[in-house]
Amino acid sequence: MDLRQLAALVAIDEEGSFSAAAGRLHTVQSNVSTHIARLERELGTPLVDRSMGKLTQEGQAVVARARRVQSELDALVADVASMRDEVAGQVRLGVIGTTGRWLLPPLLAAMAERHPKVRVAVLEGNTTSLLPQLLAGALDLAVVNLPIDDHDVVMEALFEEDLVLVAPHGHPLAERDRVGLDELAHHELLLPPPGTSIRVELDRAAEAAGVVLQAKAELDGLRLIASLAFEGFGAAVLPATAVPRWLDGAWRLVRIHGLGRRRVSIARRRAGLPSAPARALHQVVVDVVAERASSQPSVDLDVASCR
Repeated sequence: MDLRQLAALVAIDEEGSFSAAAGRLHTVQSNVSTHIARLERELGTPLVDRSMGKLTQEGQAVVARARRVQSELDALVADVASMRDEVAGQVRLGVIGTTGRWLLPPLLAAMAERHPKVRVAVLEGNTTSLLPQLLAGALDLAVVNLPIDDHDVVMEALFEEDLVLVAPHGHPLAERDRVGLDELAHHELLLPPPGTSIRVELDRAAEAAGVVLQAKAELDGLRLIASLAFEGFGAAVLPATAVPRWLDGAWRLVRIHGLGRRRVSIARRRAGLPSAPARALHQVVVDVVAERASSQPSVDLDVASCR
């Protein structure tokens, strides 16, 4: 087994075919086929369904470990480069969209100034989609919502913020300064899907209040929900930082009584030592949040750390 075989398997999984994988690896398709055939012989099982261009169940298990191997090799190269000179190499950051909106501009500028030889690759997503990629080694760090119930993840709390109601003008709750969960339960809302971190918090609070929230639509992505709420499609419960201070429109912010706050953390895998670029980015994230978060609405930095 060699690294070219593992790279070929990862490329097929991500590109969806042998020919596309060959293009990504800058080689010919026959080389990719040879690498996969040899890997299958060594492991004694088919890894790719040739008729579909998709990995078998065994292939999925192997590719998950292959990504972790690639991640460790990238970290090795970056650490050696950092020993020779300044911190250098690539680091991959996942970030939830509503936080990325205000965090990424100063963060990328600070990284360029402090660590000009570090390449930062950013992937936007929600906590549910980012965590599996973090655990698989596709990401080095992720800025995600708490709570996270996974022993394989190390978290450091960054800040917490209010959850607020965005109500379009004309909505029965738009003229209120504050509402309770019992009142929200009488109105249809734009909600994230069940199982996502914000929805879990909303459903838990609603259950404690003895009510059930009604969904007008369930949408995967808080920035999408925010956009529709700002356009007047419906009322939505959103993190306060999803609403830029400079944004005007035919809607109002309404405080919600009895609802907890959203907590945001930076997370990494427990296994393995983070690379020098990952350690550098982690520190810059913490520094930028400490400097900029107080300028965001309803954000509090006084949050107990998680480990």
